[in-house]
Amino acid sequence: MATPALLADTDAARAPHHTMRDRLRTPRRPRLWFEIVLIAVSYWTYSLIRNAVPEQRPEALRNAGWIWEWEHRLGMAFERGVNHAIDSVSWLIVGMNYYYATLHFIVTLGVLVWLYHWHPGRYAATRLALFATTGVALLGYYFFPLAPPRLMSGGHFIDTVVAHHTWGSMASGNLADMSNQYAAMPSMHIGWSLWCGLTIATLARPVWVKVLGLLYPSATLLVIVATANHFWMDAVGGVVCLSFGFVLSCAWYGSLPYRLPKQVAVICTA
Repeated sequence: MATPALLADTDAARAPHHTMRDRLRTPRRPRLWFEIVLIAVSYWTYSLIRNAVPEQRPEALRNAGWIWEWEHRLGMAFERGVNHAIDSVSWLIVGMNYYYATLHFIVTLGVLVWLYHWHPGRYAATRLALFATTGVALLGYYFFPLAPPRLMSGGHFIDTVVAHHTWGSMASGNLADMSNQYAAMPSMHIGWSLWCGLTIATLARPVWVKVLGLLYPSATLLVIVATANHFWMDAVGGVVCLSFGFVLSCAWYGSLPYRLPKQVAVICTA
């Protein structure tokens, strides 16, 4: 018959050894102060690096011309038609200008707060996907500077913020000097809005909320094209970046963020 000491040694040998990586991968309740500081510092760093990337205007304009040419070859160069058609409806394009300037931040922060409060077990993994998406976009800004359609030479696009004198985009008007004008590829308006849409559509319960979640990135695509801030191919770049973000999150946490437990156990250390 095994002695108590032998049984204890056997149980200890069978017990899992939690490494530092295991502890970091374990979903835990996020700390509010840490998340506020992390999000603020991360966005400040992202903006600093994005705006520090050399604008490379000649190369950015050449790349814009190359994309515009390829879209024509594909028979999908519809941006100018959308831009002119919606610009003719003043109230609609003005609303889109404000949409472009504000909802990008408001909705994303709102979804982060919602996750933090209602899905703490999924928060860190979903936030990692968003942060990785944003981080990898910097590579696109550096290696593929791109002018938005509104800045193309001879593109005949309408810069809707300037044309309608609306407050809004840091890429137009008096705020233009504060933002890199030639960092259009990939579109983080699409990367972030699709992240929000997938998160809402997957985790929200009311069907109407799920539908709104799915409509949000679709509406954002229409807005970025109508305001001549992006080509549709920039949106494809945003989707690629988001895919990378989710792959990285899955690799780290061993599961899609949405499949992790909704809640996390409160561990007593006393």
